[in-house]
Amino acid sequence: MAAYEGELENSKYKLLGFENNKSLAVIMIIATGKVIKIKLSEVLNSEIMENLNKMEVKNIYKKFYSQGGALTAYDLNDRHESSWMIYIILNLLLFTFYIFTSIAATKPIYLESLGIIITPGTFLYPLTFLIVDLLNENFGLRLARKAIFFAFASNAMIIILLYGSTFLPGLPGWKLDTPYNDVIIHVSSVLVASSVSFLVSENINSYLLCKIKELTNSRFLFLRIFLSTLFAVIIDSFVFCYIAFYGSMQNNEILNMIYVQIAIKVCFAFFNILPAYGARSLFKRYMTDSQTK
Repeated sequence: MAAYEGELENSKYKLLGFENNKSLAVIMIIATGKVIKIKLSEVLNSEIMENLNKMEVKNIYKKFYSQGGALTAYDLNDRHESSWMIYIILNLLLFTFYIFTSIAATKPIYLESLGIIITPGTFLYPLTFLIVDLLNENFGLRLARKAIFFAFASNAMIIILLYGSTFLPGLPGWKLDTPYNDVIIHVSSVLVASSVSFLVSENINSYLLCKIKELTNSRFLFLRIFLSTLFAVIIDSFVFCYIAFYGSMQNNEILNMIYVQIAIKVCFAFFNILPAYGARSLFKRYMTDSQTK
């Protein structure tokens, strides 16, 4: 059964490459993102073989029996462009959705017919959890956390640059100088709130996803996607709304906004399951096609 699951999905280990001069296999432990180097002979006699896909097993046997002379798709001198292009694209999507939802959150929207207050980013922010989940699934916890940090650092830089622009002298007679400064100061405070909530919630989401994946032996993708996102959106909504709007809105209005955001984000967490399965399937098909060319 373990071998069968390994053919479908790397549950514990992923082959990254080889070091030809030492006949070593470079293996990543998916749950932690830790990279280890093991002799090919030891890999063949370990449980690692049961958790690798067909392509990886084939390349390990090929490398071992050729005494390191045969080139494979997993040699370290290969740039792995296909894999890293996907990583870059996911990083850019994470940054785009995160920055948009952060800036758009400066404008609360009142839906009179429903009697609720939300922000424009409420409907798109759950996609950041989906992207982080895909990063965890395909690249491991360590690289997923790097993507979170890059998005956080970019947001912090934007805050500093925008806030610094308010101290620059405006054009004499320009009527928008004062409104611009007021908007930017408000945007900066919201970006600070989004930075804190993003850093906390996304790291919690990543940790829970990997922990559930480890406990379920990489089965039940829908379970880890939903549960990790569920806890993360609850924490994110409370942290963000209180930091961003405390003092400028009544406490009951903030709580109502939090409850609405949680309800909407939980619904998105449920619907994120199908895109997660589809994205994982496309990723594997794309990587398999690129490695066989």
